[in-house]
Amino acid sequence: MSVTRLLADIEQLGRDRRSGGYYRPVFSAAELDLRSWFIAEAERRGLDVTTDRNGIIWAWWGEPQAGSVVTGSHLDSVPGGGAFDGPLGVAAALQAVDVLRERGVQPRRSLAVAVFPEEEGSRFGIACLGSRLLTGKLSADRARSLTDQDGNTLADVFAAGGLDPNHLGRDDEALGRIGRFVELHIEQGRGLIDLGRPIAVGSSILGHGRWRVSVQGQGNHAGTTAMSDRSDPVVAAAEMVGAVADLAEQIDDARATVGRFEPFPGGTNVIASEVSFWVDARHPHDETTRALVTRIEEACARIAAARGCTVAVTEESWSPTAHFDAGLTRELTELLPDAPVLRTGAGHDAGILAEFAPSAMLFTRNPSGISHSPEEYAEDADADHSAVALADVLEGMLR
Repeated sequence: MSVTRLLADIEQLGRDRRSGGYYRPVFSAAELDLRSWFIAEAERRGLDVTTDRNGIIWAWWGEPQAGSVVTGSHLDSVPGGGAFDGPLGVAAALQAVDVLRERGVQPRRSLAVAVFPEEEGSRFGIACLGSRLLTGKLSADRARSLTDQDGNTLADVFAAGGLDPNHLGRDDEALGRIGRFVELHIEQGRGLIDLGRPIAVGSSILGHGRWRVSVQGQGNHAGTTAMSDRSDPVVAAAEMVGAVADLAEQIDDARATVGRFEPFPGGTNVIASEVSFWVDARHPHDETTRALVTRIEEACARIAAARGCTVAVTEESWSPTAHFDAGLTRELTELLPDAPVLRTGAGHDAGILAEFAPSAMLFTRNPSGISHSPEEYAEDADADHSAVALADVLEGMLR
């Protein structure tokens, strides 16, 4: 078995035939099939599999105990995502177990491969939801009340997936088992391409957050309402989206994105009464990200007033800049001496866990330099090499 073959087994799950992208929101049919695939592959390797109260799957080599080494990633995707974002780290972890066994490694401490749910936040709007629940960074009450685009609550969706929503929340016992955590992930940029290297060690994750912007106007008839009589939230929101990009471009190394835009009620001959859109903002310095969002809020308020609308901006999630454990990062660079050290602008469960346990990341080369898209890619040789590199790291951590 290889990483490439493992990924080939799931390449049709949740795939859109027209675009080639993947739609794997948490506890959808596709994501449930992926969870079943992982459990079967883990059990085939003789690992003991459990699912905790927050929906995290743990596959154990050895008895679950404090101070264990943990690796893994996620299986859900953004809408229209690529095949490697998440699943590469899971498949590489399974293959790394195979490599360690082929080497005759006898771990002195337990090893777990973990799969975290709703890392992308594509269904309920909060990224790294599983690790946030595990650590208490997201309260159980807030989580239970979250709704998806179809109006389903997280409580109902998780219950349908076999979990008791009343038991969601911080899990000190599970958290205490994580002695050190390392996550392997496809690189979501061009760092390794430009350096001509197959794998890198992560140094930090840019601080980032998501804000919902709700613009209220006056719903009306598209044919009978004069342009001068309109309070059209779509027009106001469109100007706001342009302002988001303009303001981000004024700050070096800032990123601000609107990737979701929802007019209500959405009729072609109806002036909408409300528009919601979401802003994703990031920068290496948290205070700069916050300052950018403040400027965006001020611009939205001015535009809304000029268009006869009102606006509200609500923070849905925030992750401060995460610096990975210096000692563990140094250990990884010693185990992988040819690997450069790179930061990333993408959020990961490792960034959430870094506050609670020594954590680190490895990145696998993506020759397209594109992610969150069907064009995301990893060469077969690099995918398989990543499992060997992960095995090298785990072997060192398990001594």
